[in-house]
Amino acid sequence: MPESTTVQPELEAERNYVSMLYSRLDELRAEKVEQLTRTRRTGPQGSIQNVSERDSFAALYEDRLAQLNAVEDRLVFGRLDLDDDANRAGEEAGSPRYIGRIGMTDEDLTRLMVDWRAPEAAAFYQATALRRQGVRRRRHLMLRGRTVLGIDDEVLDTELFSENGSLQGEGALMAALTQKRTGRMGDIVGTIQAEQDRIIRSPLAGVLVVQGGPGTGKTAVALHRAAFLLYEHRERLKTAGVLLVGPSNSFMRYIERVLPSLGETGVVMSSVGELYPGIHAVPEHSREAARIKGKAFMAKVVAKAVSNRQRLLAEDRRVVVEGTRLVLTRGAVRHAREKARASRKPHNEAREIFTKTLVRELADQLQQVLEDSSGTGNAVDRSYLLQEVRESRDVRIALNLCWMPLTPQSLLEELFAKEHLLAAAAPQLNARELAALHREPGAPWTESDVPLLDEAADLLGDFKAVGNKDAGVEAQLKRDVENAEATLRNVNEMLFNAGIDGLVYAEDLAAMNQETEARQSAAERAVADRNWAYGHVVVDEAQELSPMQWRLLMRRCPLKSFTVVGDIAQTSSASGANSWAQAMKPFVAERFTLEELTVNYRTPMQIAEAATRVAHAAGLKISTPKAVREGQWPPLVDRLAPGQLLAKLHEVLPGEVAIADGGLLAVIVPETRLAQVRAAVVAQFGRRVGTGSGGLSQDIVVLGAREAKGLEFDVVLVIEPQELIDEVEGSVGDLYVAMTRTTQRLRLLAEGAIPAGIDTEA
Repeated sequence: MPESTTVQPELEAERNYVSMLYSRLDELRAEKVEQLTRTRRTGPQGSIQNVSERDSFAALYEDRLAQLNAVEDRLVFGRLDLDDDANRAGEEAGSPRYIGRIGMTDEDLTRLMVDWRAPEAAAFYQATALRRQGVRRRRHLMLRGRTVLGIDDEVLDTELFSENGSLQGEGALMAALTQKRTGRMGDIVGTIQAEQDRIIRSPLAGVLVVQGGPGTGKTAVALHRAAFLLYEHRERLKTAGVLLVGPSNSFMRYIERVLPSLGETGVVMSSVGELYPGIHAVPEHSREAARIKGKAFMAKVVAKAVSNRQRLLAEDRRVVVEGTRLVLTRGAVRHAREKARASRKPHNEAREIFTKTLVRELADQLQQVLEDSSGTGNAVDRSYLLQEVRESRDVRIALNLCWMPLTPQSLLEELFAKEHLLAAAAPQLNARELAALHREPGAPWTESDVPLLDEAADLLGDFKAVGNKDAGVEAQLKRDVENAEATLRNVNEMLFNAGIDGLVYAEDLAAMNQETEARQSAAERAVADRNWAYGHVVVDEAQELSPMQWRLLMRRCPLKSFTVVGDIAQTSSASGANSWAQAMKPFVAERFTLEELTVNYRTPMQIAEAATRVAHAAGLKISTPKAVREGQWPPLVDRLAPGQLLAKLHEVLPGEVAIADGGLLAVIVPETRLAQVRAAVVAQFGRRVGTGSGGLSQDIVVLGAREAKGLEFDVVLVIEPQELIDEVEGSVGDLYVAMTRTTQRLRLLAEGAIPAGIDTEA
């Protein structure tokens, strides 16, 4: 903004203050680097307690340094000028209060800057002319690097009008809305609006559902809420952690920098396809398979599949133990199964009860045979018989045929590969549905499979194979302790002879020689642990989740503390929700709070209205947030003759790229045309084109509507809009999403039909 003679002194003062804040940031970084270096230099010395304390301090310094490094960009963004009586402890009366990404004090603990999440910062987002909350003036600081480029004031106290030549207040917001997109989401911490701030600061407990149409900032609200909760409830959440779930890997890459920029580096972020440890699922391309797998009854199908693997014998079975023939009877197997099931333990754990019961039965039978053959009254010790029975090949085969240890992957792979097994577990499915679920062994796991794998893991429990790693580690530790005891006997004798008491124990000595695992944060441990119970879960684009996916997420957070954001109108998945009540009722009944974002900050008014007309023409009931700005262009529609699509795309792309002017242009394409259109655009623009989920770093990206969900671009070209509807069985959700991704300009190209509601100007 121009630096007038009135603004210049204020601007220089702000530049000096911001420079001081960055100097203090550099001091804090240097301090943590020095502390971390000194701590690491000590090495693993002293007692186990000393080593543990050293690691704890190192972790503390590492986390703080990561936070200090992450807040470099726009460290401070706001200032409040307050009434004299509005200042808090640590502030001089009448002094301005600076708002930034983290809290900061000088060496004397005088406050230099307030964390945006602190209660003292709330007025920066909530104060209005009618309810000033002690605020006389709210100032936005616009930075590039470490330099203040401009200031934008909102005067709330009329007595200051004479001091301020003009009443501004929307400059910072409009600058943020119209800046070029980069393929990475930026935070809105400096421009959060009162409606958004109220939701961000909502209480932690319970389920908060945030309904928001396109451009309302629901994703930004979700991310800033996660950062706020971690600040406000640090003690509760720092160990349990926060899980943030998004719809795709593209989306997760798009938002991955936001939370670190807000001072939080410990949130677990995962797409729905990554929620099962060790599985990197691909999209489910069969809508019929996705629909069936997402149904709630699939939990019973998986349970039945597990139950069906706990088999009885069709007839008594002969087994040989050390040359002696024994009989494994149907009745004994039935009794053992009933006993194992009565324990209510998971399949693999209950199997131990099943096998122990039958091994004991066969050992007793073997003992009776041996006693009969050697004469009555023989009191020979037969305790070894249990081991002989357990090691018999015949017995192991028989027990495994009845009750095999299973992994979730092996259970589902066999279930979906063998139609008779699936039919037995899911009698409610018809032949067409059974065929839709068929998958070849070794096929990639899909996003629809992930909740089924999780369900199976819950029912199966831990898989413990013979000679597993844990058993090996335990055995090695036992040997180490025995060696240490032998060593200490000699050492302690020497110390005793010298009149010195020995203070070292064998377990301590053995533990010191054990190879310790690299330190892991709570977030890192949570990612690898399927049973981790999170303190809070944030779900974005939640309207797409199936009942089975919700079931998985509820298992991840037993306290049912959720922030759920989405837009029902954008539902396009085969098993997504038609209403929030439908999605939530099976898990929390009516015990959820519904909030709605009512202002569209991203989408220009003409384009938002066109997308709304398309939705209404399809009979879709949607929220219609008010757009805050009118764009330069209405949506443009090119009606093409058959066979002209690629030629027209080649013709218009250079002009659209020029309009994007260094921003981000997206070509959103039906799945069936993706390969063809990508090839054509790459042939025209070469390395400037990004493809797939990793393409957002380029200035032109070609992707499907599903991958575009949650993202935003400066210019959007939609290819064959009617096909976007047809490929999701008539739902306009994907087209509605595609049309509302743009911040500036929308153009649609179609050889086929034009959906109702779109104005045609070209």
